Amino acid sequence: MWCCILLVSVVWAVVWFFRDQQILSNFKDKYVFITGCDTGFGNMLAKKLDKKGFHVLAGCLTQKGADNLDRTSSPNLRTTLIDVTSSESISKAVEWVKAEVGRKGLFGLVNNAGLGSSIGPTEWMTVEDYRKVMSVNTFGMIEVSLAFLPLLKQARGRVVNVSSVLGRISANGGGYCISKYTVEAFSDSLRRDLYHFGVKVSIVEPGFFKTAMTDLDTIEATLRHYWDRMTPEAQQSYGESFFRNYLKVQKFIMNIICDSDLSKVTNCMEHALQAKHPRSRYSAGWDAKFLWLPISYLPSFLVDISLSIILPKPAQRMQ
Repeated sequence: MWCCILLVSVVWAVVWFFRDQQILSNFKDKYVFITGCDTGFGNMLAKKLDKKGFHVLAGCLTQKGADNLDRTSSPNLRTTLIDVTSSESISKAVEWVKAEVGRKGLFGLVNNAGLGSSIGPTEWMTVEDYRKVMSVNTFGMIEVSLAFLPLLKQARGRVVNVSSVLGRISANGGGYCISKYTVEAFSDSLRRDLYHFGVKVSIVEPGFFKTAMTDLDTIEATLRHYWDRMTPEAQQSYGESFFRNYLKVQKFIMNIICDSDLSKVTNCMEHALQAKHPRSRYSAGWDAKFLWLPISYLPSFLVDISLSIILPKPAQRMQ
């Protein structure tokens, strides 16, 4: 019996491997629209796809970001401005893309635009902190996806949504983890709904990488802002040492765990766009594969215990 199970497992692994390696033969007639191309993953992906022959339509938040990308890319790469929190801006981008792709439709949509804050103890937040991050990471991603669906169905294309390992395990309070959990849920339902139209949907779940989101000075300034606006009673319940120790944990993660090789993420995005059979999920980074993903499958009480050991304790906690 065990021999049969082993044989089936080996055959399945071999078939999966060869299926996973099958790549589309021609990219020169395919258009891909990417949000968040000013810096980071989106910027790198736009340049890599441009070199491979895709027609890259790069959405940037700022004119400076668009100009910098234009200067370092081929004439085939086109840029436009898009603010994913603005319905008007999204509509303008859709019309621009529609004019660019013509009857071919849109082969790829990469929802990469994202906001890193808010992360921190839940009590330190206001509802506006949640709204700010979710307006980009959740509702921006959803509205962009819905707006481009007709063009994606026309090309029988694919959607690549950038989530996070924190979309599997809520290691921090604040809106960031919640926003990435919603990316996971929306992407799952979108994949199942669009399967019937030949549109494929993939999720990329990066671990911690050195980007603008993980800049230590920005994280410290944001946490200090949250701390300073709390009432004296709330601050006292945590204690001044809690703030210092919380910062130490963040510094450890950003200095030790953070990976500087952004191509580990863009390689996943490329595979999702190039493969004949893209995966439903991609884990990018060593910490995603060997730390956060395994932890996410543990019973909740074990995850709670693990995080309680790592994170600092409030001064007025129950004994």
